[in-house]
Amino acid sequence: MQTGVEYFMWAQVRYHAANTHRSREGTELNITELNGEVVSSPKRLARIAGIFYLLVGIFGGFAEGFADPKLYVAGNATATAGNVLADLGLVRMSVVAHLVDAVFFVLTAMALYILLQHVHKSMARAMLVFVAVAVGIITLNAVFQFEALQVATDAFYVTAFGAAGSNALVLLLLDIQHYGTLAAQVFFGLWLAPLGYLAYKSGLFPKWLGVVLVAATVCYLVDLLAAFLFPDLARQIHPFVVIVPAIAEIWMVLYLLVVGVRTVKPDTRIPAAS
Repeated sequence: MQTGVEYFMWAQVRYHAANTHRSREGTELNITELNGEVVSSPKRLARIAGIFYLLVGIFGGFAEGFADPKLYVAGNATATAGNVLADLGLVRMSVVAHLVDAVFFVLTAMALYILLQHVHKSMARAMLVFVAVAVGIITLNAVFQFEALQVATDAFYVTAFGAAGSNALVLLLLDIQHYGTLAAQVFFGLWLAPLGYLAYKSGLFPKWLGVVLVAATVCYLVDLLAAFLFPDLARQIHPFVVIVPAIAEIWMVLYLLVVGVRTVKPDTRIPAAS
């Protein structure tokens, strides 16, 4: 991990120095040096971000889309505890997948920050903050999930609370994990808004991709609010609300991996903002 952080620090300094400079008036940034080595740097950084983003999807998809639903049964303590005991390995893999997902989410945001900070530094910082909060929630959720495993497998809790009480405690811990994941969805959505803005303004990505990323933020928040305020409605609209975020994030990952970024012409000027 130290090597990765050192690389990002090096890349940030080199990318900023080689690809941007302030005009004499100090009001604009001009991308000027387009020799082979420098042009490849943003593309290489974008593809690194794409790999990290893809890994977020893989590990997060496994944990949230496969493992967690096989373990957690809302309102049924006996079934939930039984699922945990029946597949302890799946629980452990889910915990690890959540933690690895969090690590790659941070690395994705760091790479995109280095790539896009010249467009609007405050927006880039907001993107990092939203990701940091989301990662904190993801990590804490993994602790609750692991504690559910501990309770289910430790005879002390059965002795202290009885089988029914122990099962109820397992359900409580996974309830917290489940609704914690929903709460984290606020920040899963919010980080896409500054990312969409930066993508739109940078000229490095299709403008429509930036628009769809911002629209995905709205969909994430609508889905979350419905889940907490109108659970019955949420179950009906969820399959439709997630379509835009799925399109936006898959499009972003594929663009980063396949294209990297667009080549910006020497006369392209990006207004500086902080």
